[in-house]
Amino acid sequence: MPELPEVETTRRGIAPELTHLTSTGAVVRNARLRHPIPEDLDTILRDRALLAVERRAKYLLLRFPTGSLLVHLGMSGSLRIVPAVTPPEKHDHLDILFGDRALRLRDPRRFGLVLWQAGDAPHPLLAGLGIEPLDDGFDGPWLHRAGRGRKTPAKLFLMDGHQVVGIGNIYASESLFRAGIDPTTPIGELGPKRCARLVACIRETLQDALAAGGSTLRDFVGSNGAPGYFQQQYFVYGRDNEPCRKCSTPIRKRIMGQRASFYCPRCQH
Repeated sequence: MPELPEVETTRRGIAPELTHLTSTGAVVRNARLRHPIPEDLDTILRDRALLAVERRAKYLLLRFPTGSLLVHLGMSGSLRIVPAVTPPEKHDHLDILFGDRALRLRDPRRFGLVLWQAGDAPHPLLAGLGIEPLDDGFDGPWLHRAGRGRKTPAKLFLMDGHQVVGIGNIYASESLFRAGIDPTTPIGELGPKRCARLVACIRETLQDALAAGGSTLRDFVGSNGAPGYFQQQYFVYGRDNEPCRKCSTPIRKRIMGQRASFYCPRCQH
C-alpha cells in the first residue's frame, strides 16, 4: 500500500502542474471503488479552480472553492497527468479534466477512495489522525510522552495512525533498523535518548524515500508514471534470510499485527 513518501511524491508531482487551473469537469468510467465515486462529480468540479493540492497522512486533498476532493490510492492506485485525449486503459476509472490535460486515476484493485467534502470542514475520515512525522512537533520529547507507560511494540505503535500517520510496514521496519531498536520492544521502554534517535531515523528514512521517489510495490508509480526506487535501499524489508548490510547476520522475519516484520537480530536489540 502506498505510504507517506509515495503519496507525498504524487502530491509534489501534481501540485505545480495543476494548482490554480480551472477544472472543466470529470469523467467517471467506473464509480465502484471502496466507496462509490460521487455521481455528480462532473457538476461539482466543472468551472472550479483547483486552489491547492495537500496531503494529510496517506490522503490527498484537492482543494476547490466549494470543498475538497479526498483521494486515497488504496492498495495499487496511482494518479497521473496525461493529455485528455489519451485513450483510457482497463483500470483507468476517473479523469479530472483541466482543459487539454487530465488527472487520471488508475486503480486495478479498486480499493481506493474518491470522496467529496463540501465546505471547509475536514472529512470525517481525517478525524482522530495522529501527528505528521515530518512536522516540527514530532520530536523525541513528543514520542517519549506519547509512549510512556504503553506496552505496545514499537513497530505497531509507529504504524498506528491515531498516534503517527503515514508510517506503514516498510518505513517502520527500515526506521527501527536504522535506530537499532528491536520491533517488539515496548514503546514505553524507550528512554528519551532512544526516542530522539528513533525520531531522527524516521525522518531520515522518509526523506531518503522522498528523494528516491518512494517505493514500487505492486503497481505504484509517481504522477509522471515513473516508479519509485527506495526499495533498492532497503536494509531489512523483504530481505529475510539475506545478510544484513551492516553485520552480515541473516535478516529475520516475524509476524506482528498480521503483517510481516523484518529485522536484524544483531543490530536491533
